[in-house]
Formats: sequence, C-alpha cells, structure tokens
Amino acid sequence: MLEYLVGYSFCRTRGFGSGSRDLKPWMTALLVVLLLSVVVVTIALLAHFLIPGQKMEYYHGTFKISDVRINSNSGQNSTYQLKDLREISENLVDEIFIHSDLNKHYIKNRIVRLTPEEDGVKADVIMVFQFSSTERRAVREKKIHSILNEKIRNTRALSINASSVQVNAMSSSTGKLTVQACCGKRAVPLIVNRIMSGDIAAKAAWPWQASLQRNNIHQCGATLISNMWLVTAAHCFKNKVNPHEWTVSFGTTIKPPLMKRNVKRIIVHERYHSPAREYDIAVVQFSPRVTFSDDIRRICLPEASASFRPNSTVYITGFGALFYGGESQNDLREARLKIISDDVCKQPQVYGDDIKFGMFCAGYLEGIYDACRGDSGGPLVAKDLKDTWYLIGIVSWGDNCGQKNKPGVYTQVTYYRNWIASKTGL
Repeated sequence: MLEYLVGYSFCRTRGFGSGSRDLKPWMTALLVVLLLSVVVVTIALLAHFLIPGQKMEYYHGTFKISDVRINSNSGQNSTYQLKDLREISENLVDEIFIHSDLNKHYIKNRIVRLTPEEDGVKADVIMVFQFSSTERRAVREKKIHSILNEKIRNTRALSINASSVQVNAMSSSTGKLTVQACCGKRAVPLIVNRIMSGDIAAKAAWPWQASLQRNNIHQCGATLISNMWLVTAAHCFKNKVNPHEWTVSFGTTIKPPLMKRNVKRIIVHERYHSPAREYDIAVVQFSPRVTFSDDIRRICLPEASASFRPNSTVYITGFGALFYGGESQNDLREARLKIISDDVCKQPQVYGDDIKFGMFCAGYLEGIYDACRGDSGGPLVAKDLKDTWYLIGIVSWGDNCGQKNKPGVYTQVTYYRNWIASKTGL
C-alpha cells in the first residue's frame, strides 16, 4: 500500500505542475488535502514498521541454594525431591520480579537445571521479560541482576548464597529453545471430560505422545523423554526388535503425521521374557533428533523416590481401539483415570497375585474408561501444582478393555527410573 500511495502522489503532482493555470481554486485545495493525506499515511506506515515494538528477551541466571540435599535418605528438613525444589525456586523468582520495578516487563521463569554440589544445589534459571525501551541490554541485564541479588538474600523460603547470583543475557533463539525444551509443559489448557470411550485430543494437547509403527502400521504408543529417546513397553517388540522395521511419528493423528523419524536402536529390559508381564519396559532411540515446539515436547521423568497416592487423578492417551477386538484409531484420544491402590487391585475379584513388583492399576472398577489394543506402551501422566507433567506409568496389560473389576495395569516408571537413566543418561 505504501508503494501505491507514493506512486499515485508522484503522478498527480506531475499533472498538477504541468496544468496549474487551468485548475480552479477548490480543485487546488482538494489536491493539497490529498497530498497532505498521503504524507500523513506514509509517515504513519513508516513509524509502524520502523519503531521497535515490545520484544521478548531472555536472561540466564544462576544461584546456589545452600544446605539442601536432593533425594537424600537422611530424613532431615533440608531434604527435597527434585520437583519440589524446582517448584519452590520458580515461585521464589516469580515473587521477586512480580514485586519489583520490572513487574510490568516480567513474563515468567523456568528452572531448567538443578545440579547437586557438596554443600548445596546450583540452580539454573531462564527468565523471560518483554521490553520496548531502546535502553542497552547490558543496562537491563545489570538491573535484573541487581534485583535478583538484592531480594534473593532476604528470602526465607530457601537459604541462598547472594554472592553466587549471576545473570547473563541470552539470544532470543537460544532462550526460546531452552524454555521450550523444559519438560512437561503443554501449550493448550487441560480440558478432558472423559481412550476407550474417551475424547479426541486437541492439537498440541499431549506433545510427548508418539506412535511406534512397524512397516508403517501403528503398533504401540510411546512417550518422548528427550529429543532422541522414547520410553515404551517391552511387549510391543517381543521378537520384532530389528530397528530398521520401525519408525516413530508425532502429532495427534497417525495419518498424516506431524513429523516422522527412523528408529535407530531398541533396548528392551534384559529381564523381560514374554509372556511374563514383569519388566515390561523398553527405550527407543530415533534419528534425527527432534526440535521441541508447542506440538512436540518431552515429558518430565519422576525421581525414583517419587510416590503417587491412590485415588490421584491421572490421564491416559493413545491411538488404541475403542472396544475389545477393535482396530487402532487415527486420532489421538484422551481419558481421565484414578490411581487404584495395590490393596484394591490385588483383591481376588480384581487381579489377585497377578499384580507384581513394578506394576500398578489405574482406572475405575466399574470399567468404561480404559486403555485397549494399540494403546500399549503409551503414557499415563500426572501433573503437579505448577502444571508440570510427569510420566508415571506405561500402558502394559489388562483383561479385556473397560470391564468391571478389570482396570488397566501399568508399568511403574519410578520403579524403573534408574534403569532408564542407565540406558539413556536421562
């Protein structure tokens, strides 16, 4: 539009100059008004495109939390589980900047790493701000550091060594990728009313869900735990462990897939032997690596010491059949379940002695909502108070689908947490 208006004014000016003696006064006035209008519009457009608007800026901060331990068995008050310490630290940084001179610019923060050290834990945090000022970033970096350094020493929530506080500006691309790479975050709000008899999932609702396909046919679900590793069920492979026969796709539909990758390696638990159901876990490496986005993101893995109470709300997703004997579905489905206590699940009318170590039940004794054929290997997840999602179960087995007193049985991720770490380094 800008080029059109400038060209138009040039043509009219040229005509006006060559024949001004023939123009009446009211016509001259009209042309002057038109010319002024063109100038105003041109200036407005230039201002819109040339004056910088507000931009996201990312800053990497570090600080040391003194006299705390992660996953210690000492039983002391200074002992935290990893997710709890992350949550406390994020809340602390939120409070600092929300009640500071930068509150109008502060967006959010993410604790991206907690590193145990001899006398405490080092925290790495990414802080996101939005600025429109032409002030140099070095000046803003200094101000952010000053606020963090000043207020963090006065906090009672954690004992923090103020001299350990550091802040450095990050490039927008690096900062955005780092924040997106944080595990267990969804881009869409949670709205689940009810896999079998479940609802179709919204786009990007479960960005860690994957489909494992053999010869391009969906076989099992899987869960993204890094940019190149999946966790799934061992029984998905049985004697079919040639990685060249397998591919993995991402997204809420199998066809068309949002993204597809080749399987590079399949590692089935060494002690899994079909038809036994113990040790029903495997990890899968694929190539090339994925880039995290709103649609593709890794889930958080719980610590081995984490526990999840009976009757807690959990969620299951998958492409499995809608009834026993049915076929897998093209659209991802979701359902809300409840964790069932071992005491209930081991009752004779439920599964009795079939529930072994490293297994737990979830669903409803009255049936209806359950995993089914094609959901195997997929995720059972739960969220914490910060809306961070954790993989707590892997769809393993069950009698029929959605039958009374026969809920789904899941591989317990915390039981195999150290095994996952030994194979993937995660």
